[in-house]
Amino acid sequence: METIRKRSDKSPTLGIIGGGQLAKMTALAAFRLGCEVVVLEKQKEFPANSLDTHKLIGDWNDPNSLLRLASMVDVVTLENEFVDAEALAVVEQQTYHLLPSAATIRTVQDKLWQKQALSNAGLPVPRFADTPSIAAALGAASEFGWPLLLKKRRNGYDGKGNATVESAAELRQAWNHLGGNTNALYAEEFCSFKKELAVIITRSKGGAEAIYPVVETIQYDHICHVVKAPASIPVEAAAQAADIARRAVSAVGGAGSMGIELFLTSRGEIFVNEIAPRVHNSGHYTIEACECSQFENHVRAVLGWPLGSIAMRAPAAVMINLLGAGEGSGEAYGLAQALQVDGAHVHVYGKARSVLGRKMGHVTALGKSVEEALALAQGAATCIRFGIE
Repeated sequence: METIRKRSDKSPTLGIIGGGQLAKMTALAAFRLGCEVVVLEKQKEFPANSLDTHKLIGDWNDPNSLLRLASMVDVVTLENEFVDAEALAVVEQQTYHLLPSAATIRTVQDKLWQKQALSNAGLPVPRFADTPSIAAALGAASEFGWPLLLKKRRNGYDGKGNATVESAAELRQAWNHLGGNTNALYAEEFCSFKKELAVIITRSKGGAEAIYPVVETIQYDHICHVVKAPASIPVEAAAQAADIARRAVSAVGGAGSMGIELFLTSRGEIFVNEIAPRVHNSGHYTIEACECSQFENHVRAVLGWPLGSIAMRAPAAVMINLLGAGEGSGEAYGLAQALQVDGAHVHVYGKARSVLGRKMGHVTALGKSVEEALALAQGAATCIRFGIE
C-alpha cells in the first residue's frame, strides 16, 4: 500500500475543502491519529472552525485558493461534491495529492453523467434521459410513464433540485420552478421502492475496501431522519446491496469513504439512487457503532494507511438527525435533558443559525435490537430543539 509522503518531518497534514459538520467529524478522526488539519472555507465561521489547525478563507472554486491549500498539506480531500472539477484538476496538474480525484468529482457532481457511468458499468439504475428541453422531458414521460422525476443535473441535495410530477401541466410548472431554461435538467423513471438503503464503502488508493453494514434510511420531505443499522432485510438482499455499492464506487473511480444510496423494491430488486463521493450522513452511526468509523477510515484511506475494522460493537444501532425546527439560533435547547438519557450519544454540530430542516446535529444509540436502539435515540432526540426555544 502506498503511503502518502509527508511534506516535512512533522505529522501528516490533511487538507479539507469545506468546513461543515462532515469536515468537523473528519478532523476529529484525523486528530486522534496525530494529524494536523487545514480547512478551506468561503466564510469565516463554520462548524469545523474550532478543530482545524489552520484555516483558509477563500473561494474553493478558485484554483489559486485550492493550490494554496494543497501547498500546506500532504493530501487534499473534500466534504462536499460541489467544488468545480476543473479547478480541482489544476491541483492534480501541479502534482499535489487529491482524493477522491477530480475525474471522480466531475463524474459524480453531474447526476446525468453519474447515472451514465453506473449504467455503462452494468449497474441497476432507474431509466433516465437527458432533457435539454420541455419537449424532451415530455418525451421521457411518454416513455417512462407518470409519475416522473425531474432533476437538476448539478448542485441538488436533500430533495432540493428535484420534482416529482404527475402530469404534463405539473411538468411544465416544475420546469419553470427548477429553472430548466438556465439549469440543465434530466428525467428519471419513478422507482416505487419498499425501503431506502445505504452503504458506506471506504476504498483506498491501492484498491483495498472496507464495506460497512447495509442500513435502512427513513426519509421525510426528502431529508434523512433516521438510519437503522443493520437494515432489516434478507441476508441475500444485504449481500446484493453491498456488492452493487462496491461496484458503483469502482465505476466512478472512488477513493476514501463514499455513501451509496439504493432502492429496494417489493419484488426484491435493488437500484442505485445516488452516490456521494465523501463521508455521508447515513454513516454517522459508525462513530459509536463500529470499531473504525467512516471518518477514521476515510483519513486512513487518503493517507495510504491500512483500513480499520468495520465490525459493529453491538448487534444494532440507530442514528436520528436533529433538524432545525425553524429560523433562529443554533443553540441546542434541551441539551441538558438529552444528556440524561443513558446510552444516547449526542452530537451538536455548532452551526450558528437554525433553518427549517437544516441538519444541526444527530443522536446515536446502540442496542441488542434496532427497536431498543431506536427507543434510546428517540428518548434523547425528542429533548433537543433548534430554532424554537
